[in-house]
Amino acid sequence: MIESLVSVVGQRGVDAAAFLLAFALTALTDSLFHNKLPHDHGREFAVNGGLSKGKARGSGLIFVLCIALVSLAFLPFRVEYVIYTVLLIASMLSGYFDDAAEKAWNEYKKGIIDFVIAVVAGVTYLNFNGCGVQFLQWSFTLPYAVYLLLIVILIWASINVVNCTDGVDGLSASLAVVTIGTYLIAYHEELADYSTAGVVFMGALLAYLWSNAKPSTLLMGDAGSRAMGFFIAILSLKCGHPFAFLLAAIVFIVDGSLGILKISLKRFLHISSRTPSPRCTTMCVRTRAGATSRSWPAGSSCSAWHRLCCCSWCTADKPSQKQKQRLTEISNRQALFLHPKIVVTARLFWRQPAPHGPPAPRWSRCPHRPARG
Repeated sequence: MIESLVSVVGQRGVDAAAFLLAFALTALTDSLFHNKLPHDHGREFAVNGGLSKGKARGSGLIFVLCIALVSLAFLPFRVEYVIYTVLLIASMLSGYFDDAAEKAWNEYKKGIIDFVIAVVAGVTYLNFNGCGVQFLQWSFTLPYAVYLLLIVILIWASINVVNCTDGVDGLSASLAVVTIGTYLIAYHEELADYSTAGVVFMGALLAYLWSNAKPSTLLMGDAGSRAMGFFIAILSLKCGHPFAFLLAAIVFIVDGSLGILKISLKRFLHISSRTPSPRCTTMCVRTRAGATSRSWPAGSSCSAWHRLCCCSWCTADKPSQKQKQRLTEISNRQALFLHPKIVVTARLFWRQPAPHGPPAPRWSRCPHRPARG
């Protein structure tokens, strides 16, 4: 049936029809099942992660199933692609069950699932395609065990860096469209039928972006991001140039790797950049002129923070109106430094003369830290 359709409208016509069907089917199912999806609980380790709280999450379940149906309808039946489709759905379900759970799954549990999926996909690829690898103009053959290990690393890393990149409205899906489009343009002939699968994936993602563009009302969740990472890794393998992943997915790699590192430091080692300690409250200036004062949440560590930013007041109690007025007066003579969560005033070793009497010490007096001369 597919061969006859190709003979009538050509391969580009088939790809266009598959794209439109995936787009329409995803948009329709998103609107129908929007209210039946689980709701986001907010991302604990993401900046402004609480803004997503209450939004429908798990749309990856919808568009991955639409991709599977459309691609199987428009691609010739091949056992290899059927196995990849099953694994795509498995990676999506592992993320969806995590999205729907009241308590997030353990990282080790998800890591083991990703490892199993990667091993099965690697064995499938090697059995159907052999151990040949192309790198630029060179072609060579790797030992089965070595290539299997590299494939497992590729798939596992792709799933996790894409998953960690997801967190900003429209970011992950947009990058995925660009990455898949890069493969389709650069390796259209090598991908063959898988180029149609890439077109289908792009159509579904663009339909999803209609609801995920800022301000979003729908989130793909781990169900979508993990499936995207798996599919991008499969494209890297099927094009015959697996090292192209390093360039085609460079943004995913950089952003996702930094995100994984940050989460690992916070969650496992309890290390956080400029993390305040719950000992005192530091007054911070938001603007230069007519500034409004704001308290640092849960306080600030006097010994650590005064080395980086000489905050003007540090008291255990709520600052008085006189302190706020004083802070506003000196704000015009201080430099403003941006922080991911708040704007703080900073100027090291700066002497601010007192209104009456001798000059004030270099450091504002804090009940938890002795004055420094």
